[in-house]
This record gives sequence, structure tokens and C-alpha cells, in this order.
Amino acid sequence: MTAPTGHTSGPFWGAVFVLAASVLWGTTGTAATFAPEVSPLAIGAVAMGAGGLLQALYAALSIGVHRSRLWEQWPLVSLGALAVAVYPLAFYSSMHLAGVAVGTVVSIGSAPVAAAVIERLADQKPLTRRWTVGALLGVGGAVLLSFAGHGPSGGAGSAAESWSTPAGIALGLVAGITYALYSWAAHRLIGSGVSSRATMGTVFGVGGLMLMPVLYFTGRPLVESWTNFTVGAYMALVPMFAGYVLFGWGLARVRASTATGLSLVETVVAAALAVFVVGERLPTAGWIGAATVLAGLFFLVPRAAAQGQPHRNQAALRRPSGPPAPAEGMLVQGKENAEGHQQNPGDSHPDHLAADARDNEHKAEQARG
Repeated sequence: MTAPTGHTSGPFWGAVFVLAASVLWGTTGTAATFAPEVSPLAIGAVAMGAGGLLQALYAALSIGVHRSRLWEQWPLVSLGALAVAVYPLAFYSSMHLAGVAVGTVVSIGSAPVAAAVIERLADQKPLTRRWTVGALLGVGGAVLLSFAGHGPSGGAGSAAESWSTPAGIALGLVAGITYALYSWAAHRLIGSGVSSRATMGTVFGVGGLMLMPVLYFTGRPLVESWTNFTVGAYMALVPMFAGYVLFGWGLARVRASTATGLSLVETVVAAALAVFVVGERLPTAGWIGAATVLAGLFFLVPRAAAQGQPHRNQAALRRPSGPPAPAEGMLVQGKENAEGHQQNPGDSHPDHLAADARDNEHKAEQARG
């Protein structure tokens, strides 16, 4: 898969990539139900573990180019990798205990709030009114979807539900926090000048290595039947490998809090599949919650005209023809050009790059005057 450039490099397309990844992730809970004898720990280990190693293999050349900068950022890489290793174990255990829809909603629904808190504390990034409205709609719809009273069609025993659902919700919160952590760490690495391919390959590759012992001790059922093996292969290849390639492209173009907010669409996909494929129930209140999540996307998806067009207009004013202006050139890393990967000049870059770009624009205007 080749990193998109050109007209697909703006924040709007970053949102599209995140939404596409979220649709793929929304299938994981339902896919796991086709291998009921495989434990949630094994499912999580094979999905994120094998998928992470595939990410590292896919990004091997890019990782080599950026190895010095990645080594300099090893605390951030380690934090992201640890979060990657914890997330699938908590996420799939949450769905196993609380149900596919509830586990997914709590895990993904809590992530935007966690990401916003992390960005606020670590990066001092303000929360826009538009994001706040979208996040409130999304999280509110996710909560309504979660507590709408749906459950397996057969109905579980009340004694089991008394502990399994709260435990599943608690694990879902752990999953949401770790999801926000590795999203923030990856976005921070990309903002420091590391390509999205090298970032995702390193963070998920190291996280995948951490999951290998878990897979060794729990993964035997995966090779005991073709169905189980197929489920494990699908989880690793499609939602985890392909999905996180798309997510990396998205993180290069939008903030981590925006990406985690957009990924709330995963809850809608998961809930719909849980109803139509698994046979779980979803009453009217649940469908209202799903619609509310989708409404929140209207505020969370960056406006193509509002964000992409002014940049193109400014670029046209700076240079009617000829080579790239200095301000644009500063936003492209030399090593990225060697790989054929262009960083997005949107909100994924550090503040000092934006300030440099504005300073160059000012100098260009003075030269023209």
C-alpha cells in the first residue's frame, strides 16, 4: 500500500482514512464470535501481535531511514508500544464479558475524552468548540447505544451478568485509554518528522513483539481448526494490518483527538453487525444512539473547503508558477522525499513548523511589496 499524496493529503482525507479504518475495526468483534473456543487473549494477541509484525515488515525500509530519530524518541516509542500491547487484551476481553456492542462502545467511546485530556496536559492544545460539540454527540450517542438494554438473544444468567458486565466495562475503559495513548504517541512521532509508515511500523512492531508470549501460551486453538485459523488470519491482515495503515495515514493529517473521535463510527458498525449477524438485540434507544454518533461525525470531520481550499489559494498567491515556495518546502522532510512520502501541511505538524511557514509567507509578501 502506497502512502497517498497530492490531492489526498489534506485533513479532510485524513478523516476519510480514519473512517475507513474504523469500518474495518468494527468487524473484529463479530469475526471473533466465529471462533468461540479461542480466548479473547488469543484473539487480541494474534490480531494486534501478528498485525503489528506485518506493519513492521511493511515499513522496514522506512524504519531504517528514520532509525536515528526513532531512537532519539525511544520513550515515546516505548509508551506507544506498551499501549499497543495492552489495548487488544483489554478490548477483546471487554467484548467477551460485556457483549460485542457494549464492549466496543465503551472502549471506543471513552477514547476521544482520554485523547483530549492527554493532548491538553501533554501538548497544551486547546479544544475547539466544533470538536467539543462533535465529541459530546459521539460519546453521548455511544453511551445511549451501550446502555440501551441490548444483549445476546438467548439471555445470560443474572448471576453471571452481575460481575461480567461491570468487569467488561472496566476493561473497556482501559482499552479506551490505551487506544488514546498509542494514537497520541504515533501522532507525536509523525509530527516530529518521522513518516507515518515508520511510526506505525515501529510502534506496532514493538507492541506486536510484546504480545508474542501471550500468543504462545494461549494461541493453540487457533491452529486446531480451519475456522479458527481463518478468523485469526482475517483479524491480523484486514482490520489490524490494513486498518492501521489507513489509521497511520489519517494521523499524519488530523489530531489524535480528532482521529479517536472519528473512530466512534466503529461502535455503529460493531453494533449493527452484532444485531444482524450475531443476533444481539438493539432497541429503539440504541438505534437513536447510533444515529447520534453519526450526527457527531458532521462536526468531527474537517471541512474540505474550509481547511484545504484556503491553503491552496494561499499557495497560488505565493507562486503563480515555478518551483515550490519556501514555506511549502519546509513542510516536506528530505528523507520523506526519498521514500516518496509527503507529510501533510495540516494540523499534524508541530507548532514551530506552522510558525516557520507563516514567517516565510510574511517574507514573501515583503519581497513582492
